[in-house]
Amino acid sequence: MRIVMVTDYYLPTLGGVQTLVKAHKEALERAGHTVVVACPLAEPSADPSVVALPISPVFNPDGYPFTWPYARTEQVLREALIDADIVHVHSEMIGAIAGLRVARELGIPIVQTMHGRIDVYTASVLPLPSVTTIPLAWLHRRRIPHVAPIAGGERFTSTRLARRMWRLMVNQANYADHVIVPSAHFAAKLRGQGVTSPLTVLSNGLEDSVLDQLTGARPRVPDGGLRVMWCGRVSPEKRPEVLIEALAQLPGSVTADLYGEGLALAATRRLIGRLGLAGRVRLHGAVPQSEVLAASLDHDVFVSTSYDFDNQPMVILEAIASGLPVVISDPDLGESIPDGGFVATAEPTATALAAELRRLLDTPERVTAMSRALLADAGGAAQQTHLDGLLAVYRGLLASRSNA
Repeated sequence: MRIVMVTDYYLPTLGGVQTLVKAHKEALERAGHTVVVACPLAEPSADPSVVALPISPVFNPDGYPFTWPYARTEQVLREALIDADIVHVHSEMIGAIAGLRVARELGIPIVQTMHGRIDVYTASVLPLPSVTTIPLAWLHRRRIPHVAPIAGGERFTSTRLARRMWRLMVNQANYADHVIVPSAHFAAKLRGQGVTSPLTVLSNGLEDSVLDQLTGARPRVPDGGLRVMWCGRVSPEKRPEVLIEALAQLPGSVTADLYGEGLALAATRRLIGRLGLAGRVRLHGAVPQSEVLAASLDHDVFVSTSYDFDNQPMVILEAIASGLPVVISDPDLGESIPDGGFVATAEPTATALAAELRRLLDTPERVTAMSRALLADAGGAAQQTHLDGLLAVYRGLLASRSNA
């Protein structure tokens, strides 16, 4: 089987979509399939299975290369999709739109994974989002039929910008032949807003090359302090400031390491200085995935401050596989974490996070118990565990096409 995966996110960077695409690619290739990834690149790739999409020379939201122009993108993808059996799209921007259109033109079955809330992402990352999302929505509407309306009355569709992006998400999902969603909570929102395409809830997973770097994980035994790890796009929708403000309410024995870069990195650095936390909080910026994995074996707790945005963060799966206890601000994210391996804060605030971290600091045996619970079920985070489900979606589409 030849699968072409299309994404608007730069593959080598640290990010959930990028990490999942790499996991899919490795697992599928080990199973004997051919996988090509088409994505924007900040620099040339020596990997012949990676196709570079054209990028804008001036527009790079959140520091990532942005796929543009549209016509040239379609041209590149038309060449890349020759002889493809399946096209699997992993985003909703320009590259994704072009991938969907070209696949439909060529009669290739389309799978669309809905990774997260682009209504929140665009509001947080794009400059003047109430204005800049208008041309994106216009281009999307020109290429992808916008039939499904968006129901009002939900907190997440309460603004015009949110409804504009939900309309984009729902209609794109309905343009695909099959939709994959990594979590039931996001699947329910999509269904509630009008997604009618066949939909499979299929958890993300980690590739073997990642799991190999996490061998030897042991239960955490804090040594009198608490070493906190945070990893992700340092961007407003991820709310890194919540962790920094929580640290300011805790004793000096609680320290934190933040991995990643993004629009909020400078503001986060200023907040650390303003609160006098320079000696307790380290900003590592963009680092290789191997360094993130090593860090997950060397901390006591992983903290996710994201709220009402993420679907199923890959960094949480890495924490599970490494036996690193997880503290979440969004209770929806607990869906994919083994029971006993996480705690959710009472509210998505810095004060509530500080209270939960203080409890863990005062009861180190609880940290150890959480770590043991994760290690007992760490195999559930493996991509191989979910490969059969992914292949079942692909094969079902191919069978339907051959029987039509």
